[in-house]
Amino acid sequence: GTLCRTKPTDLVFIIDSSRSVRPHEFEKVKVFMSRVIEGLDVGPNSTRVGVINYASAVKNEFSLKTYQTKAALLQAVRRIEPLSTGTMTGLAIQFAISRAFSDSEGARVKSPNFNKVAIVVTDGRPQDGVQDVSARARAAGIEIFAIGVGRVDMHTLRQIASEPLDDHVDYVESYSVIEKLTHKFQEAFCVVSDLCATGDHDCEQICISSPGAYKCACKEGFTLNNDGKTCSACSGGLGSALDLVFLIDGSKSVRPENFELVKKFINQIVDSLEVSDKQAQVGLVQYSSSVRQEFPLGQFKSKKDIKAAVKKMAYMEKGTMTGQALKYLIDSSFSVINGARPGVPKVGIVFTDGRSQDYITDAAKKAKDLGFRMFAVGVGNAVEDELREIASEPVAEHYFYTADFRTISKIGKKLQMKICIEEDPCECKSIVKFQTKVEDLITSLQR
Repeated sequence: GTLCRTKPTDLVFIIDSSRSVRPHEFEKVKVFMSRVIEGLDVGPNSTRVGVINYASAVKNEFSLKTYQTKAALLQAVRRIEPLSTGTMTGLAIQFAISRAFSDSEGARVKSPNFNKVAIVVTDGRPQDGVQDVSARARAAGIEIFAIGVGRVDMHTLRQIASEPLDDHVDYVESYSVIEKLTHKFQEAFCVVSDLCATGDHDCEQICISSPGAYKCACKEGFTLNNDGKTCSACSGGLGSALDLVFLIDGSKSVRPENFELVKKFINQIVDSLEVSDKQAQVGLVQYSSSVRQEFPLGQFKSKKDIKAAVKKMAYMEKGTMTGQALKYLIDSSFSVINGARPGVPKVGIVFTDGRSQDYITDAAKKAKDLGFRMFAVGVGNAVEDELREIASEPVAEHYFYTADFRTISKIGKKLQMKICIEEDPCECKSIVKFQTKVEDLITSLQR
């Protein structure tokens, strides 16, 4: 909304409506396009949008110059009908180069002030070549995002997309979840004017904006740490006594390259802890169709050893038995025999990328009833209702979701702040700290 403006862009959607895309699935693509458009500044001098619909032939649904308001664009998208024949992706990209991005169709002269962007959505293997024509499009200054659905050929997506491929290739298992990519594209087109207002910052407590930048500050009674972001907020900060267990989804839908990102996410959290017998202990459990304890609480006495063990963790690559994993957390992970310390706060971080294949309600409730503080982190096809069921109260503070594995480091930063054990204001240390503060204030007033 008002927090973010979009850089003037000539945006063309190139949409596959071949016979493999069922009518109700094509409706999901239209909803995705509409949601992306809703996040844009649409107008003749800001962002212009065109849509190419293709199957065996290419149909120019509307050009960059056709509609100049967001409302008119959204109505036009609703009227698009599928073509239901073959899959000539190369032909559609060639049409984009020669027609859709031409001056006569409303495209603007190439300049640093304007972006030229194509978003290609396809669910199959093309019946023509895409490599050469995509290279020509990129050489012409068109930035190409490739979205694959279902049984798409991933090699084809990589041939189509711009570099870096990690930022320009996306995959979803079905059209029913393509909407989850909306936020990524809204962010991609966003030129942030107030980093504090959008929440795109690392400040733990207070963010102070300046044009295109920000700095962090702390509330009264807190001090800014050397990292310039966090505040010494509670007794010992993240160095407080804590038993923390990660419960990590190793199902086949995660995929090996994403599993490596999950390991980095775990180690990002570990980096923020003070690990020792008297402070934080970390345990790790991986689950898929079965549950495997990678290492129990207290086995490793330093961050270095924990991070090394995380990096060595092998990917299980089977099903998604989240309920079974939660039961293991309750029965085993937080037991004394597995290194848990009586009286020390217990924190569980559950990470998943899909719907559980078993029942989670009873185990999720029991974990919270036992006083465990449960965080739920979901990616991709994770079911948000399940994440909320796992998360402790207040739920909004304990569950996180992102459509893209590449953005989980942002969740890691938020979690680093939230797993701190808050100071009891009635404890002796707190009273002494308050008394000292008051005495210092009286002294300064007397001066």
